[in-house]
Amino acid sequence: MSSPASVMEPEDAAAREDAESQLMYRIERPVYDEGFIRTKLLHRKENSTTLRQRLAQHCRCSNEKAKAALVSFLPILTWLPSYPVKQYLFSDVVSGLSTGVVQLPQGLAYAMLAAVPPVYGLYSSFYPVLLYTFFGTSRHISVGTFAVISLMIGGVAVREAPDSMFYIMPANGSNMSAVLDVEARDARRVQVAVVLTTLVGIIQFVLGLLRFGFVAIYLTEPLVRGFTTAAAVHVVVSQLKYLLGVKTQRFSGPLSAIFSLKAVLSHITSTNVTTLILGLSCLIFLYVIKDLNERFKKKLPIPIPGEIIVVIVSTGVSFGLSLSDDYKVDVVGKIPTGLLPPAAPVFSLLPNLITDSFAVAIVGFSMGISLAKIFALKHGYSVDGNQELIALGLCNFISSFFQTFTVTCSMSRSLVQESTGGKTQIAGLLASLVVLLVVVAIGFVFQPLPQTALAAIIMVNLLGMFKQFRDIPSLWRTSKIELAIWLVAFVASVLLGLDYGLLVALTFAILTVIYRTQSPKSGVLGHVPDSGLYCDVDEYEEAAEYEGIKIFHFNSSIYFANSDLYVNSLKEKTGVNPERLQVARKAQKKRLEKANGNHNSPLKICAKYKEPVVTHEVLSQNHLEAEQRNGQLWDRHSESDLEEAVFLAPLSTIHSIVLDWTSSSFIDSVGAKAIKQVIKEYAAVDVKVVIAGCSRSLMSELDSLQFFTGFMTPEMVFPTVHDAVLRCLHSKPRPQAAPTNDTTAATEA
Repeated sequence: MSSPASVMEPEDAAAREDAESQLMYRIERPVYDEGFIRTKLLHRKENSTTLRQRLAQHCRCSNEKAKAALVSFLPILTWLPSYPVKQYLFSDVVSGLSTGVVQLPQGLAYAMLAAVPPVYGLYSSFYPVLLYTFFGTSRHISVGTFAVISLMIGGVAVREAPDSMFYIMPANGSNMSAVLDVEARDARRVQVAVVLTTLVGIIQFVLGLLRFGFVAIYLTEPLVRGFTTAAAVHVVVSQLKYLLGVKTQRFSGPLSAIFSLKAVLSHITSTNVTTLILGLSCLIFLYVIKDLNERFKKKLPIPIPGEIIVVIVSTGVSFGLSLSDDYKVDVVGKIPTGLLPPAAPVFSLLPNLITDSFAVAIVGFSMGISLAKIFALKHGYSVDGNQELIALGLCNFISSFFQTFTVTCSMSRSLVQESTGGKTQIAGLLASLVVLLVVVAIGFVFQPLPQTALAAIIMVNLLGMFKQFRDIPSLWRTSKIELAIWLVAFVASVLLGLDYGLLVALTFAILTVIYRTQSPKSGVLGHVPDSGLYCDVDEYEEAAEYEGIKIFHFNSSIYFANSDLYVNSLKEKTGVNPERLQVARKAQKKRLEKANGNHNSPLKICAKYKEPVVTHEVLSQNHLEAEQRNGQLWDRHSESDLEEAVFLAPLSTIHSIVLDWTSSSFIDSVGAKAIKQVIKEYAAVDVKVVIAGCSRSLMSELDSLQFFTGFMTPEMVFPTVHDAVLRCLHSKPRPQAAPTNDTTAATEA
């Protein structure tokens, strides 16, 4: 039987091995303050280059800079010269054909959302895709028509060219009611969409040149998801009339979704049964195909092209049964063969479209860059946000001269392009050629295509957006503020329209940032023994406060919006309120003055210090002399033996406060003034305040704000909380007797 000692030996050896394998952090140095750091430790580098030299260096041209600029502007030059034909070409061809087959029906369908004839959706599926191949940095996204952007354009087109503008009286002068001039209305709406696209392209291109690619960060993910879910609601409501085959007015602006739904329900008795049956059949078929593609995506070499099957079959059925003539089913109608010649937009429409163009430009870019970053991260390359802005701007601006409307990337087509093996934008180029083939050669084939089939295609493609309702319970568990952003974006966009809804959602998101900085977490820190760590004493039982020292932590920067909150939280958390201490001091003075009136000899005001607290009493002259002989008073004075000494009660047991600024990234003039004022107030009641954890950039801001003037010195700032605590412990104030004519302020331990 083994002895206990032999059993313990392996355990001790294991413990020693663990201790030896653990990384140790040991350092021994003096306590640093900012004054020491500036004079002894750190010295700024001198920048000898002048502004003129820096400008000359920046503007200097060389072969390398010219080549880099060209490659940056035309990213295709980075991968096309070294394109591995054998490895990539077959995959790109398969992906391009698959994406083109999806892009064709979506282009026709999304043109209906944009309130323009379907053929313009085909134009928008060709020119921008071709241009993005040369200027885009993403290898996998599919640029072209997109439901949300198309719906925003359609809202603007309907607002600027409503049906009411195009009713004309019959030429024969009969008593018939006015007739809607559809051709004139559609021509005007095309002009509006084209001018809007031109302006969107200019805005995106200029923002890209100005390196404003970061603007998409202000459209936070909950905002975008709530906004796109609301857009999906708008799209479905707008397609109900095509699915049912009823004639209703198209609305735009606030409450347009409610008005459209009310109009459809009020005309539901006039539903075209043939249209409804055909639409529901397409809807069910597409849903089943989409579900099969999702379930068996790993087994299927390419997704089943449900959309193109629906287009071909429904077109054949419509043509064979003469649905348009015999059953009054609305069809796509005339599709002109060939491409339109370039034409200048009607710029007289610009003034009314400026605000809309900014909204469309930002939403379009945010959709594109978010999806591009997802694919870039998955496949191990990078995308340039600024170049993406330039690429989308050029796609929209140049294409607008060929009668297109605004485009961005489509999630459904991008997933098809990536999942079918697409490696580069060669796949996108081939997809655009598929659309070109239809426009140039066989566009007339799709003239009998029922509009209800296109409505079914649109609705099924929005299933992914409706699944975003699942965000609500998840956000409820993780972040109530982000849930509020999602709900505000959704509700505002549904009720107010996509343009005003986006503005409201963006404003609310910015207000939540202000709210978070105005309501940050604050607390008092304590040290964790033998670690050098400082943690909140209310959260961790190991954290213990130093006697007489309060360490205040505020989890935000300090600026005009929260400087008052900082000061109030400081006084509340530390329990040391200088205003109340001043009131207590005045009360003590009054009591001493009253006591002085009852004595014949002058009073001496002093304090008696005993560890760990100050004790206070009124002593007789003999007792005072005894105490002085025993060394229990720190200061001796040569006042007359007739003096009496009066010991004051302490104002506070706290002698030092450390302001932990490790979470502060900036401070403005209002915040700096508030801090100086509160430090001055604490100094008046003998509480020393020091600052710890300032970053070097924050120190530079304090210097520029002339923070270190008067009683404020760099020696009051320490690089770490531990430095500040050690200095406060070392320079712990000792109470002193302070003789005055009448009374003096009480001293504090």
